Amino acid sequence: MRIYDRATLLKETLVLVMAGGRGERLYPLTRDRTKGAVPFGGMYRLIDFTLSNCLHSGLRRICVLPQYKFTSLERHLRLGWSSLFAGPGEGLALIPPQQRVNQEWYKGTADAVYHNIYTLLQEGPAHTLILSSDHIYRMDYGPFLEYHVRSAAELSIACMEVDLPRARRFGVMEVDAASRLTRFEEKPQAPRSLPCRPGIALASMGIYLFDTEALIEVLSEDCRREDSSHDFGRDVIPYMLADRMMIRAYDVQAEEGLDRFYWRDIGLIDAYWEASMELLESEPPFALGSPDWPIHTCPRNLPPAQILQGTSRNSFITEALVCPGAVVADAQVRRSLLSPGVVVDHQAEVVDSVLMDGVKVGAGARIRRAVIDKDVRIPAGARIGFNQEADQRSFHVSPGGIVVIPKETELRPVEEEQAAYAYFGCGNGNVNGTLLRAAAQAG
Repeated sequence: MRIYDRATLLKETLVLVMAGGRGERLYPLTRDRTKGAVPFGGMYRLIDFTLSNCLHSGLRRICVLPQYKFTSLERHLRLGWSSLFAGPGEGLALIPPQQRVNQEWYKGTADAVYHNIYTLLQEGPAHTLILSSDHIYRMDYGPFLEYHVRSAAELSIACMEVDLPRARRFGVMEVDAASRLTRFEEKPQAPRSLPCRPGIALASMGIYLFDTEALIEVLSEDCRREDSSHDFGRDVIPYMLADRMMIRAYDVQAEEGLDRFYWRDIGLIDAYWEASMELLESEPPFALGSPDWPIHTCPRNLPPAQILQGTSRNSFITEALVCPGAVVADAQVRRSLLSPGVVVDHQAEVVDSVLMDGVKVGAGARIRRAVIDKDVRIPAGARIGFNQEADQRSFHVSPGGIVVIPKETELRPVEEEQAAYAYFGCGNGNVNGTLLRAAAQAG
């Protein structure tokens, strides 16, 4: 077995970032953009976290594979990332569906890679690292590469321990004493515990490192199978196990240390909101400002945030992230994230919410447990998040009760003589209009 130094391993590895099916579970944040382009943490897009991991790990050959609504993603990568991968032998390429294989869209994760098999043949990497664009975590992929080569694996899967209720959302793995995969089940209804850890299962993180020759072989076989859904978890990994190919599990928690390990799948609205709220803790489990692992993004020239005290002397901000360009004018903000350009007018209140770029909150409006997408204008006196039945008639409400208002939704107040009500209509036809009581007692 050839032993490589890390620099050689990194040069001989191609990264494929899966940047987007329809993102239906994250709708309506994905109504106008692919998953990887969804804003997160005020200043960033979801894909920034995966790409920052690659950058800090020394991986400089990256292909991003989008499918739907990737215009904003392309612009973000071009303006914020392309210059960081401009050295000899480096590159960050966004490769939209080219229908080289057939005239269909991607059918699954494995099919997306198979459609780009020409890129694998052309680039000729020894190893192919497959990543997702909607996970929030910090990971140095260098030790993972070394483990993969040292163990002579054809596929290595990054994994972590989760409790059994959560395990139903993941691919669940069983391994032998040498960390060789012996069983894999995608999203099982009754996941099995680890032998020595009752109530705990070993879950795939959706991070796959392939020997490229093995990857091409199994993808070619998978495309010929009419009964396949062409997904890595449902089809390719079980096929490799049945064919006795060498698959190893890489326990990221054990390598990173429990005190440093953090990983979140932001594929659901509730998961997105929960991860956003975690950023607001006094000691957040994932620190955006880590000096040894900064998160890169597209830079913007914005003025400092402004906190203005009005005549009511009622301005109050706590447990919040307030981004450059935001203005809080004699208002209250608690446990919330205000993105660039957000304005919260006098006597308004924002609690447990995420407000994306350019959101304007009118005077006296009250918002709680909401995610409001870019450039939404909230009318004066509006109430959002206080009456679930009313919210459900006008907006998307997640299973966990989070109100989501899509990008550029137009919310129009009624005439002054009907000031006890607010009419929420949508100019683009994506939200049904309804009458919602806006009297103070509603909140």
